Amino acid sequence: MSAPDDRLWQEIVYIAYYLHWSFDSILELDHRSRIRVIEEIGRINTALSGDQETTGAFAGWEG
Repeated sequence: MSAPDDRLWQEIVYIAYYLHWSFDSILELDHRSRIRVIEEIGRINTALSGDQETTGAFAGWEG
């Protein structure tokens, strides 16, 4: 599997894990929208954990 394929799978699994969306629903999003959703999930995780630092698109995620 190539790096872009790996990244796509990481995005899909991250969103599915946190929002419980279906695989097809996630794939219907364009890349930019997926990243926006991921960033918002990261912001929520950061706020809930009380951590003031954000580490990018996958903040709060160990991927």
